[in-house]
Amino acid sequence: MISLASDRGGPVACYLPIGTEPGAAGPDGGSLPDALLAAGCTVLVPVVPAEPGPLDWTRYTGRHDLVRGSLGVDEPAGERLGSGAVATAALVLVPALAVDRRGRRLGRGGGYYDRTLPLLAPGTLTAVPLHDGEFLDEVPAEDHDVPVGAVVLPRAGVVHVSP
Repeated sequence: MISLASDRGGPVACYLPIGTEPGAAGPDGGSLPDALLAAGCTVLVPVVPAEPGPLDWTRYTGRHDLVRGSLGVDEPAGERLGSGAVATAALVLVPALAVDRRGRRLGRGGGYYDRTLPLLAPGTLTAVPLHDGEFLDEVPAEDHDVPVGAVVLPRAGVVHVSP
């Protein structure tokens, strides 16, 4: 995943993984955003807005800067950059419970990424890190769901998908 980010150049927008999500902190304590930061990437992480809409973004500087956010998940205490900051990202790593071969995501139902992904610059790669069993033939989808361009799997690596 680090090479995918390095190859793209530019900032990486990345969720803060929790629990058993891919990229969550392992026994060494490092998470995906920490690894990206250590590799020299500029890392943007989402902040859930007070009102439903696109995600806000802030620069990730490390776990030391995290505070408990409005939905009970950690988020950086740094300056809010606005929802448009994601348009500067060369790569956007999106969380999901599962993704199908057409890039449709099964998320947690908040719709934040479906409202955020349309803000991306044309050509921005969107990818979902998954566990091997989470890449499926088909997941339920609705008209407003925004597909992603790739999944990243432990065994297969980057797999590009198409709608």
